[in-house]
Amino acid sequence: MFRKAERKKAKLRLGILGPSGSGKTYSAILITKGLGGKVALIDTEHGSGELYSHLMDYDVATLTPPFSPDKYVQLIHGAEQAGYNTLIIDSLSHAWSGDGGVLDMHDKATAATRNSFTAWREVTPQHNAFVDAILQSPLHIIATMRTKTAYEVTQDNGKTKVVKVGLAPIQRDGMEYEFTAVFDLSIDGHIATASKDRTTLFDGRHFKPSVETGIELLEWLEAGIDGDAISKAAIKDMIDRISKIENIFELKNWWKKHQLEIEALQLVDKTLVVSAKDARKAELEQAEQIGKKQEVGG
Repeated sequence: MFRKAERKKAKLRLGILGPSGSGKTYSAILITKGLGGKVALIDTEHGSGELYSHLMDYDVATLTPPFSPDKYVQLIHGAEQAGYNTLIIDSLSHAWSGDGGVLDMHDKATAATRNSFTAWREVTPQHNAFVDAILQSPLHIIATMRTKTAYEVTQDNGKTKVVKVGLAPIQRDGMEYEFTAVFDLSIDGHIATASKDRTTLFDGRHFKPSVETGIELLEWLEAGIDGDAISKAAIKDMIDRISKIENIFELKNWWKKHQLEIEALQLVDKTLVVSAKDARKAELEQAEQIGKKQEVGG
């Protein structure tokens, strides 16, 4: 059913794009300092992630080849379990074009199957799982991405021309659209512009990313209603209703009526509701058995 649209509190998904030397890691750390809390950094850049430890305290995990998506996913979940507030992924590009990354995996799968399309069917789900891990994480996530020169093939008076159209991230096409905001950094002056900005805080601005940038983003993220509190209240209400159901028939009908709603829950919440349903079902079945025995005995 439809309901009133309300912006909820959110976790940051920030992409920082730029060529080598544009200040991606430095900018990510300054912004993270503004967000506050414990910080972890995944370093694929041969120790460069530790060059800025004088700026703030943070922990580092060094990622070495192969840069397969599942290794990133393991580190994301590890950061979640360790209680960090923000995770910097430096760099996301290695998961795509690095040694053992998606393109490398595709090349090897193509060589084995002799079919590029079949190879993509094998590799794409792994990259999708990586993207899902980023989007569903309870952490703020800042990901740096290297850029490459982007070209477009056009037709001019019947002639084919290759035209330079700017810079594009070294990642899967469209990856930048998964983020709350995307900052493009230039080498000259390390100035940022926002090529995508759902917050609208940086529209038309040219700025140097700083601690204040992180503070601005945090204020915007915290301005919504508390989605976690609403979710917990909704789950509690479901479990309370299940506990009050008086027979198996009623339980089946309630479950069928709310099935789409339950399927849309996050895995941890869905598990709680399913466990409550299974426990209540067992109680009701036991009560029915006792009732039947009493009828026979009577």
